[in-house]
Amino acid sequence: MTDSKISTVELGRGGPEVGVQGLGCMGMSFAYGPTDADEARATLERALELGVTLYDTADVYGFGENEKFVSPFVRAHRDEVVLATKFALSLDHEDPTKRTIRNDRPYIRQCVEASLQRLGIDVIDLYYMHRRDVNVPIEETVGAMAELVREGKVKHLGLSEVTGAELRAAQAVHPIAALQSEWSLFSRDIEDSVVPAARELGVALVPYSPLGRGFLTGSFANADKDLTTDDFRRTMPRFTGDNAAANAELLEPVRTVAEAHGATPGQVALAWAQQQAQVHGLAVVPIPGTRKRTRVEENAAATRLVLTDEELALLEPIASKVAGDRYADMRFTSAGRE
Repeated sequence: MTDSKISTVELGRGGPEVGVQGLGCMGMSFAYGPTDADEARATLERALELGVTLYDTADVYGFGENEKFVSPFVRAHRDEVVLATKFALSLDHEDPTKRTIRNDRPYIRQCVEASLQRLGIDVIDLYYMHRRDVNVPIEETVGAMAELVREGKVKHLGLSEVTGAELRAAQAVHPIAALQSEWSLFSRDIEDSVVPAARELGVALVPYSPLGRGFLTGSFANADKDLTTDDFRRTMPRFTGDNAAANAELLEPVRTVAEAHGATPGQVALAWAQQQAQVHGLAVVPIPGTRKRTRVEENAAATRLVLTDEELALLEPIASKVAGDRYADMRFTSAGRE
């Protein structure tokens, strides 16, 4: 494993320069079962050594605890780190599958102040609307977010899980640096309208779950059997029952390509996501999540893996064969509103 740093890319027109791969911090304290806090902190540091500079969290992750968790690291490396967090989504403590979404101006202002306090910083580098509240015009939401930029509380704006039309409407109000949506070998619905709109507008794509929440790496085969009862993935249709068994069979070409490169399946999945930048002509910064130093080293190395046209063609059919939706309730995704 070389310690050479990963390359960088501009996050949208006029956005910050970041490493071509970021780090999703959610699982360090939320959603994916037990975690080793000391190892997770060491992972944050190791990622930075490797050139990972975009760190992604949200106010909903652990009901604010994830922002508190990354705070010491962010403050210690404030000039090196681009910190992204989000508002709009809240969960029920008793039932995490229950979601409330708010995009109204009073709520946005309440959320940004709370996030700044938990993070212990003066300004958020990239502030995302986490999910779309269809009862509030997106122009109003982005207008309220733009106020935060003018006030110096936020540097750049982002959106998550919006449609191509919603992205265009938002961009007409204020420049959007990044659009975060699920994009992987298993999830490609955003390629229909979202990716073309982002390319046209100069908005960077930030794929979350580029490793299929670990399924593409082979770290688990069936959520019901392999994961703890508090693991969020047990609620996702494609990872349980017959769907999981069918989807596991789709990983064979991923393993074939990995063997050809002396790489892991996860590295192939990340390389595929990274190469969508060339395929679609826009900046792409995947944010794989991990809690281990060895994994972040493996992930960073994937930025130097180049798949051939033949290998890309071999992987192309996978998404169309995936059984089960990515969420039990798809109303909160861009695909659910297309």
